[in-house]
Amino acid sequence: MFERGILCILIGAAVLVAPHFLSSPAWRETIGGAYIVGWFALVLGIALVVVDLVQRMRSGGGRR
Repeated sequence: MFERGILCILIGAAVLVAPHFLSSPAWRETIGGAYIVGWFALVLGIALVVVDLVQRMRSGGGRR
């Protein structure tokens, strides 16, 4: 679950940051319009990482 969380965080961050680096106005507007999806992916990724870390702490640090 940790890996999925990290991947969601990266996708969310990419969607939120990408419009600042795109030169094409059409692409900038398209990706910029998906900012809600970016925030959702970012929050979901953080939640997945936190849940995984809490499970690891409860189980003594072992992987499941």
